Amino acid sequence: MASPAQDAAFLARNAAESLPAGGLAARLAAAGREGRQLRAKLGLDPTAPDIHLGHTVVLSKLREFQDMGHRVVLIVGDYTARVGDPSGRSTTRPVLSGEEIDANARTYQEQAFNILLDDPQLLEVRFNSEWLDMKMEELFRLARTTTLAQLLERDDFANRWSARAPISILELLYPLLQGYDSVAVRSDVELGGTDQTFNLLLARDIQRAFGQPEQAVLTMPILPGVDGVEKMSKSVGNHIGITEPAGEMYGRTLSLPDEAMDTWFDLLAVPRPPAETSPRDMKHALAHAIVARFHGEEAADTAAEEFTRVHVRREVPEDIEELSFESANGQVHLPALIAEGFGMSRSEARRTLAQGGVRLDGEPLAAEDLDLPRERLDGAVLQVGKRHFRRLRVG
Repeated sequence: MASPAQDAAFLARNAAESLPAGGLAARLAAAGREGRQLRAKLGLDPTAPDIHLGHTVVLSKLREFQDMGHRVVLIVGDYTARVGDPSGRSTTRPVLSGEEIDANARTYQEQAFNILLDDPQLLEVRFNSEWLDMKMEELFRLARTTTLAQLLERDDFANRWSARAPISILELLYPLLQGYDSVAVRSDVELGGTDQTFNLLLARDIQRAFGQPEQAVLTMPILPGVDGVEKMSKSVGNHIGITEPAGEMYGRTLSLPDEAMDTWFDLLAVPRPPAETSPRDMKHALAHAIVARFHGEEAADTAAEEFTRVHVRREVPEDIEELSFESANGQVHLPALIAEGFGMSRSEARRTLAQGGVRLDGEPLAAEDLDLPRERLDGAVLQVGKRHFRRLRVG
């Protein structure tokens, strides 16, 4: 059986930081002496409806704790989401409605089970509204644990303070509320991205103030989005959701810049092809592995074949959604049809036309092709961009 130090080294092997030095091994040893499971905590604020690949980096690390027999505490931040995490922000986050947060929370919980073991012995799911809907007296006690000087040490707050940008009192409370989550669930170790380091360390101070042992901290590197630059985020639009269709997931992975591939292979724990593999084939291997992880090998094979069919051989996909249209005078205004069928504005449709991004039965349309006869469209395949197709039918 491995020692606490060996287990800690294994768990921290691909982490950004394990804080403080020796802290994880100490918590593992303490749990062993007390004859109990380690409690490894992760909080996720349901600010968007889907979990994306960036979330899976830390969720996969949580799964390693489960595989070693420890108990994972997944906190759905239905209350902290009402505040808005200021980490890495230069402005105040927009406020979501309670209905949006509750709907997102249900989705987060369901999608997390794609990675975590849904075993009551190894998983505890909690909503922080259980304890953050507190009395004012309890909030005052929590607020006394931290000084304004401590909070303004954070880079995001410090930068906004020096730029005279607004910082709400509610945002200043966020790190305290997250820290109190650790008190409420008696966390032994908390995981998060590197942008969460301040919050995770502050939780140690708050636990100490409430008479609890201080948690260890394990931070994971941040996965860049498909642009290869910014943190993967739904708000930036550079994300891949883990429930996206297999073909969409495959194609979006292939848009990743070559220089970001190493990071994706490392952080998503995808086995690398042989060193002599070309960048093109390496990226296809990455896309195939990601699709197989969430949709299965057969779906990954189909997505790869479909990509080759459409983008290499320039053939039409086998399964195309139909788009019906009507024409009162025998003519169809194409920007309106594209806007309706592909979820974009008419101005975006005109720009796409002007840039040569629209094809009809494989032939590119020109910027002046704004109005086309109904007969030319009926039964034809309309393609917008590289991966979006509709079979047109007169309604």
